Formats: sequence, structure tokens, C-alpha cells
Amino acid sequence: MHKASNISVKNRRAFFDYELTDFFVAGIQLFGTEIKAIREGKAGLSDSYCIFINNELWVKNMHIAEYSFGTFANHEARRERKLLLTKKELAKLVRATKETGFTIIPTKLFINEKGLAKLEIAVARGKKSYDKRQTLKEKEDKRLMDRASKKSI
Repeated sequence: MHKASNISVKNRRAFFDYELTDFFVAGIQLFGTEIKAIREGKAGLSDSYCIFINNELWVKNMHIAEYSFGTFANHEARRERKLLLTKKELAKLVRATKETGFTIIPTKLFINEKGLAKLEIAVARGKKSYDKRQTLKEKEDKRLMDRASKKSI
């Protein structure tokens, strides 16, 4: 058995740019060199998004660096990768994306306790610039309150 890995790649930009509602965990169809590169921590989720093609969910623009020991069989860094979900989950996601303004964004890539790569995705709605300023203000207020409570202890 594999032990749970500490590899976890987060899409920090998604939490700032989008209002995230429903979260799902999906498997990813990968080549051998891709999973080895992920285990080395060489993956990025910025600018990636999910799209439906022929009733299947695909992640686009997800960067997985080429495996350092890969040969001619190495993978493309930004190829489309199929996400593996149940039919019920796919139906929910189709309904959610039919609503205006909603999209599907990858939020976290991780290795589970069985050693499989999983991608956490979320249904998201884009934030306006004033919403982003509000988020920054709330974060700053929380930081100040935490500092004040630490000084009083």
C-alpha cells in the first residue's frame, strides 16, 4: 500500500478570482511520465479550466512539466486531460454550467492514499473587482484581529 503523499498543488488564484460553490474530486487520465512529474511536484493549475467535450469533462491548460528522466515517450506539458467522474456528478456539473456566469475551475491537485492523482474541481462564478477588494479587506481585518488577540495573550 502507498502512504498518503504530501504532494498538493493549489490554485490560489481561483480563490481570489472566483466565488466557489460546489466541490468535486475527480480522477485524471494520465500518462506514466505525467504521474511521475506530479509526484516530483512539477505541476501548476493557474489559468486552467474545465470544459465538456462529447459529454465528457476535460481539463485544459493544466501544466505538468516534462518528466526529467522521460525519453521520446515524454508527454506534452499543456495537453488536454480527461477527468473521471460518475454520471451523476457529470449531470450535476452540466446543469451548473448551463446557468449564466458559472464555470468549472480546478482548485487542487493531490495524490490520495492509494497513490492516485486526484483533481479537486469547483463550480465557480467570476468575482467583480469590488468583490475582490472586499475579499482583501476581510483578509486584512482578520489578520489584524489575530495579531491583536496574540498580543493580549
